[in-house]
Amino acid sequence: MTDAAHRTSQTAAGVRAALAAVADPERAAGAARYFQTGPGQYAEGDVFLGVTVPQTRTVVKRFAALPLPETELLLAGPVHEHRLAALLILVAQSGVASAVRTRDDARRRALAEFYLDQVRSGRVNNWDLVDSSAPGLLGEYLFDRPRGLLYELAASDILWQRRVAVIATQAFIRCGDASTTLDLAARLLADPEPLMHKAVGWMLREVGSRVDRALLLGFLDENAGRMPRTMLSYATEHLEPEVRAHYRGLPR
Repeated sequence: MTDAAHRTSQTAAGVRAALAAVADPERAAGAARYFQTGPGQYAEGDVFLGVTVPQTRTVVKRFAALPLPETELLLAGPVHEHRLAALLILVAQSGVASAVRTRDDARRRALAEFYLDQVRSGRVNNWDLVDSSAPGLLGEYLFDRPRGLLYELAASDILWQRRVAVIATQAFIRCGDASTTLDLAARLLADPEPLMHKAVGWMLREVGSRVDRALLLGFLDENAGRMPRTMLSYATEHLEPEVRAHYRGLPR
């Protein structure tokens, strides 16, 4: 296929067809239960095809040049795997724009702003969608820029915006910077949502294992007694049994 033909084949319809070719209705039913799509649940109304993440990533490689308008068509629909594929394509495109030899800050900014629009429009609306996109599209872009946007998202009434804020800091952690993660974690201690307890605890654990164990222990010394059980469990998961037992046994 010529380069021109490849570009013209990069369409939302092509992505949908490629995903449909590997869909599994039985797996779709299980995914719908797992991601809680029933009435009143956090993913109410989401539709699943039954495509695994590795299968989705294989499809994504074929559509690496998908234009933003076509990506938006995928994100606007009800099918979960369509939205996941779209986000993974955006992450890959942002990674190319961030490469040292080809660094294209205008493109990175355009992708970050587009992503933020999708977050605010409610299209990034499940934990796996957030977790696979927030570090690569927002966190990496904001690493050497002002981070006030993350604090705005963390103060949102919308669960997914708050999760984007804290999960985006995984990009900072990978670069050895735990400051924003710890600051947001302290602000989110009283968050009512279990999915936020897991997200904050996970990022705290990453601080301890990837940046500095002492930073995690310092945070726990100050806050463990106020942390929700799930958050504390995630944060202390990789500590030695006796240290973990100490923090989990503190008066609450």
